Order: sequence, then structure tokens, then C-alpha cells
Amino acid sequence: MEIAGLNTLGISIARIDYAPLGQNPPHTHPRATEILTVLEGTLYVGFVTSNQPAPNRNKFLSKVLNKGDVFVFPAGLIHFQFNPNPHKPAIAIAALSSQNPGAITIANAVFGSDPQISDDVLAKAFQVEKNTIDWLQAQFWENNHN
Repeated sequence: MEIAGLNTLGISIARIDYAPLGQNPPHTHPRATEILTVLEGTLYVGFVTSNQPAPNRNKFLSKVLNKGDVFVFPAGLIHFQFNPNPHKPAIAIAALSSQNPGAITIANAVFGSDPQISDDVLAKAFQVEKNTIDWLQAQFWENNHN
């Protein structure tokens, strides 16, 4: 937005540094496909397909990536990256096919919305008791980065 020549190119790029056992939690980019390249370390990555007819309904696809490996996350699908190494960090570059890809972190959106989504709705959706939903919502207070 600050460099006029770079605005409206229809692409974004980000460097992601993962601590040992760190993760980029399940999220989606509603307006972009993402191509992830591992620069250092190892990442366990995956995504879930959309609600398609059986037998491909919500199919989970995952892979362990090493330095130099590339993985594609289709636009709008829930995906994640996790560094399984307890001793070494990992670094990746994410390239996205939009200058404004958006990012929706699933847990934050569902359990940390403001105002909160009704306990009745979430308990039914996740097929758990309301006190479980209350506990999950309590984990998402402002600036909670644990």
C-alpha cells in the first residue's frame, strides 16, 4: 500500500519463522492459493478438502517437508504448518496469489469471536457439552499467544 508500483500486482509473500515445536495453526486464506517453500528445517503440513461428495468429503492431505520442498494449499481450504523438531527452528517462504489473501485462524474465529458464538450453536456443531465450549472460549482472551 505504501509503494504504489507494488500495489495491485495480485501477489503477496511472507517469511514464516517456526520455533521448535512451533506452528502456524489451522487457518484459511479465502482469497488466495498459497505456495510454501521450506528454507530451513522440517515442517509437517496439511490441508482438508472442501465438503465434496463422498468419498472425497473433507479428505486430509499431509506431507513432511524438508529444506527445498514445496507444497501448495488451494485457495480457501483449511491448512496448517507444524515444526516437529523439538530442538531446531524452521523457516519457510509463503507466496500467495493475491495482494489481499485474508487470513482466518479457525480456532480464534470460532472460539474467540466478539461477541461470542452461542454455546448452543457450538456445542451442537462440535457435538460436545456446553461446559467444554465455555472452557475453549475462555482460552481466547485478548492477546493470548500461548
